[in-house]
Amino acid sequence: MDRKRSIELLNDAARDELQAVHQYMYFHFHLDDQGFGPLAALFKRIAIEEMGHVERAAERILFLNGDVEMEPKGSVEPIRDPEAMVAKAAEMEWEAVKDYNKAAQECSANADAASRQIFESLISDEERHYDLFDQQLENIKRFGHNYLALQSFGRAEPGAPEAD
Repeated sequence: MDRKRSIELLNDAARDELQAVHQYMYFHFHLDDQGFGPLAALFKRIAIEEMGHVERAAERILFLNGDVEMEPKGSVEPIRDPEAMVAKAAEMEWEAVKDYNKAAQECSANADAASRQIFESLISDEERHYDLFDQQLENIKRFGHNYLALQSFGRAEPGAPEAD
């Protein structure tokens, strides 16, 4: 097994997941501010799941005696349009699926079944996230501003517990 290469692949994944956390929390803050509570909550929930992905990658990196790189892949894109946010998120998830499939194949070729399994579980989660964002995009396209207007009815009153 090529531990060094597995650590590189896992660190790439951790940086990708950190990027998603930052981007999705940015979207969460702005959607919540615009009154789109349910859509904001979706981004927050998925950002928390992405944090779990960082943790899984980090635990494996440490097991392989590597160091976890905690810098996101890039900077947050300042997108404020709800439809553009969802489109960006769907794109990010699909790119992750493609990258993690390649990483899983490479880990398999390098006889690192445990890292391969981590990538395979990430693929499953990212495909589910993609599906959620794709469904939101379809709803926005199908119902337009009416769908987004309905999102504003889910906003909690100030001081009320947040719905997930």
